[in-house]
Amino acid sequence: MRAIARNCGVRMPAIGGTANHVHVLLMIPPVTRTADVVRTLKANSSRWMNEIGHGFAWQDGYAAISVSPSQIPAVARYIENQAEHHRTRSFEREYVALLEKSGVAFNPDQLF
Repeated sequence: MRAIARNCGVRMPAIGGTANHVHVLLMIPPVTRTADVVRTLKANSSRWMNEIGHGFAWQDGYAAISVSPSQIPAVARYIENQAEHHRTRSFEREYVALLEKSGVAFNPDQLF
């Protein structure tokens, strides 16, 4: 995924996840649409996974939350330690906590 991002002109300082989700920290240029980057990442990574013999498909949606430059090191550490976070907190609980911390309005009945 880092190579795909690099080919799109996007830096990916951190990537990490578990069996059911992935977090990526992307530095997207202001002239590039987030939706275009995510579509390219998902399409090319799933194509590669299927070419090497792993049946794989992404879910339809994604979430994107911006962070201030001063928080990049902390966010990168958080992303790189996903396995540790999920020993005590499910993906669903983590996702709701991230939305709440970021001040994103959401309807809990429409998340999962």
